[in-house]
Amino acid sequence: MADEQRFATKTDEQKRRKIVLIAVFIFSITSFLICYSQGWLLLYGDAVAHLHIARRIFDSHYPGLHQLGSVWLPFSHLLLVPFVQNTEWWRSGFAGAIPSMLAYVFAGVGIYRLARRWLQPIPALFAFLFFTLNPGLLYLQTTAMTEPIFLCEIIWSALLLAEADRALNDGNGGLAGRKILAVGFILFAAVYTRYDGWIFASLCWLLPAAWMFRRKTSRLPVWVFAVFTLLLIMAPAGWLLYNARLFGDPLDFLRGPYSARAIELRTSPPGSNHYPGWYDMPLAFLYYRTAAALSCVPLWLSNVLFTVTLAGTALLVRLKRWGSAALLLLWFPLPFYAYSVAYGSVPIFMPQWRPNSYYNTRYGIELLPAFALAAAVALEFLLEKLKPTKENWVKPAIAVIFTLLVVNDAALVWNHPLIFQEAVVNSRTRIPFEKKIASDLAAMPGNARILMSLTDHVGAVQRAGLPLVRILNESDGNEFSTALNYPASHTDYVVAIDGDAVSKSVSQHPIQLTLVDTLCLPGQPCARIYRSDTILQQGFSPAR
Repeated sequence: MADEQRFATKTDEQKRRKIVLIAVFIFSITSFLICYSQGWLLLYGDAVAHLHIARRIFDSHYPGLHQLGSVWLPFSHLLLVPFVQNTEWWRSGFAGAIPSMLAYVFAGVGIYRLARRWLQPIPALFAFLFFTLNPGLLYLQTTAMTEPIFLCEIIWSALLLAEADRALNDGNGGLAGRKILAVGFILFAAVYTRYDGWIFASLCWLLPAAWMFRRKTSRLPVWVFAVFTLLLIMAPAGWLLYNARLFGDPLDFLRGPYSARAIELRTSPPGSNHYPGWYDMPLAFLYYRTAAALSCVPLWLSNVLFTVTLAGTALLVRLKRWGSAALLLLWFPLPFYAYSVAYGSVPIFMPQWRPNSYYNTRYGIELLPAFALAAAVALEFLLEKLKPTKENWVKPAIAVIFTLLVVNDAALVWNHPLIFQEAVVNSRTRIPFEKKIASDLAAMPGNARILMSLTDHVGAVQRAGLPLVRILNESDGNEFSTALNYPASHTDYVVAIDGDAVSKSVSQHPIQLTLVDTLCLPGQPCARIYRSDTILQQGFSPAR
């Protein structure tokens, strides 16, 4: 009888997992279709830049892995390479949605499995829906941003660590070893996805290390721990060597011209005050915590959410369920980003607080797994308290809580998720400006060679669907520098955007360049298009 009951329970769980998989696929595709139809896939400038990096690996004057650059980590760009080779997918942003959507689906399945390690089906379902129906995440998973991929990596790392802990307790060192090796490879990818992954991987290493040196029986095989450790050492070491070899400084990503600190120095007006949280850890903590909460609930509920999830985390640790330390790992973004805001030149701006703007609010989404799981733990605690004395209240309470979850997400969608608002506001003038430039680029003769800086407005080339090999730009190294000394002799057309390197070159070397069009929009610098009188023989009419 016990075996039959166990078999029935296992069968029921398999059915639930199938339903979860189907549901998360539906959520993903529905969100994509809405965002694609509205033209929202390329709102984030960083998403455009990620697609550009992946494209230039094979479409440039000097293709190769060195085109990955020195600052952004390479894993997500390498995932994009098979898809950006389709020009239409690159132009529309669909190429960037494919890896992100797959990561979102795996993350949704993973969050449910992790919740079921600790919780009954109803609270586990709550955690799954809290995570997968988050409007900000539903939008991000349609873009080329790295957050969905990283969320998938941290969730599966936490899940496999929890399962390895249980396997060791059951005396199955072989199974635990296989799961730890899988974690090692996932963390290897995480280290190459976001710099947050470097800290997360270090924290994850502590758990197997503790099992190795404190567990008296059923120890993890030594060779497994050695390989796991080696993987976590090789990943950051490889990136340091790459930077040293190609850019002359192993820490170029940290202190080079495109690092976060260099960007912050360039974009801050002279004499302006530092952003909120600069060298102020408590304020930095508050800003990040609030940005994270606002990705899930309205501002007036942010303190409630944070309190409930902290209580849920404490409850799980107190219950000492197997692998509960994995939930603590998922809280790592809180201290990491608080430190980054305070000391790492990583500002976070929200419209509710000074400076009443939008910047880096999407970082808050990394606390979503911790919020979802910890809130589900608190829900299970509530239901267990109701059962002994108020059994009739359990089902109504469940119905009310799930209704409130749906209403909350609907309200976020109605008012637009903070992450989506940031994308819209920061693209409001950029996209029309790039569309105008793209129209002129598309009207140029098909064999025309173009000198243009792609640091800030590569989206214009992407929207025009021009092969990058036709654009002489910063990724061409010395050839680009040489062209800046006499632009008329190296290209057929020159696109100079006020303030960029090409604009400065034209002002210094205007010989035999004829201005054919000027594009100016509020909130953007002017773009001026020149024809070379020394090379081009074909005509060109600016698009209107």
